[in-house]
Amino acid sequence: MRHEGSITTLSWIPPEAVQGLAKLPFGAGVAHWDQPPPSAIGDPAVALEALAAADRFRFANRLAAWIEVADDGQITGAGYHGGGLIGSTTLALGARLTVAAVALPDKQAAPELGDGFVRFLQTAGGRTGVPAPRTVRRPPFVQYHAPIAWSTLSLTLYADGRVEGALVGASPFPRHWVYDHQGGLIGKSGVIDFTSWYKEAFGDHTPWGDLDSPTLVTAVESALEQQLVRDLMYAGHKPALRTVDAGEVVVRQGDPGEEVILLLDGVLSVVVDGVELAQLGPGVVLGERAVLEGGIRTSTLTAVTRCRVAIAAAADIDRDALHQISLGHRREDAPR
Repeated sequence: MRHEGSITTLSWIPPEAVQGLAKLPFGAGVAHWDQPPPSAIGDPAVALEALAAADRFRFANRLAAWIEVADDGQITGAGYHGGGLIGSTTLALGARLTVAAVALPDKQAAPELGDGFVRFLQTAGGRTGVPAPRTVRRPPFVQYHAPIAWSTLSLTLYADGRVEGALVGASPFPRHWVYDHQGGLIGKSGVIDFTSWYKEAFGDHTPWGDLDSPTLVTAVESALEQQLVRDLMYAGHKPALRTVDAGEVVVRQGDPGEEVILLLDGVLSVVVDGVELAQLGPGVVLGERAVLEGGIRTSTLTAVTRCRVAIAAAADIDRDALHQISLGHRREDAPR
């Protein structure tokens, strides 16, 4: 019997993810931010080419594999299929100019055979073809080529047909979204660090040298939250942006407040009556219960990592949508 499975990442650049002088081409309209990828892409083997043609990601990594299982349950064969797919960079320089990206060879570890399972590991990525001259922190102290972006995926196939996949490493920039074998969104990288990526991700400081970077993967927010974030960040609204250092309190339980908080990057801890109920990642909408329930914060939100948040006026968000979101945020009512 043959069992197959896959795990896929799509990597893309959200608004406000780029910092410093490198942000200028985006603000001038020469380069562009990306719309969020779909929350469901269907069969990744079919979808990636169409998504690439529509400029919906910067690069993709699809780790797909198979195992053969004998009638007695013994695994008799295993192998990879799938791989990386890097997109292009479109610039607006009078006319639109599309520059091909530069893919690096996929790295695939030898399949690891265990007791009733095989584990696969794959790294894919590359760099844009657009030059990025900059000073860097180690020899040769100046780089011309763009930094390298990548993701490293793990996939475990079991003799009984189970499939387990995970994002186990990634460049600190851009954002990486994780999809399962059916093409459903199952996780997101929690933190973007453009500065360290821009200064460090070249040469041996990549998986093609001697370094990978573990990544913090967070759960996926609701479809309604995804839609609200798209509406607020991409449809003409201008919420106030704020950077929050690790350990800083964003809002405190019992304080007054009527703004809605969009977590754009990083991880926030949710604490009610001194008990941590959750750690949440990019894309969540928070603070809606104070808007709906008398203007008093019902939890304390503290930055676990450095975070970027957007502060939106409640008037910019449909009140019925806030009510629906609040029904899923009553974490203190769940078993602890």
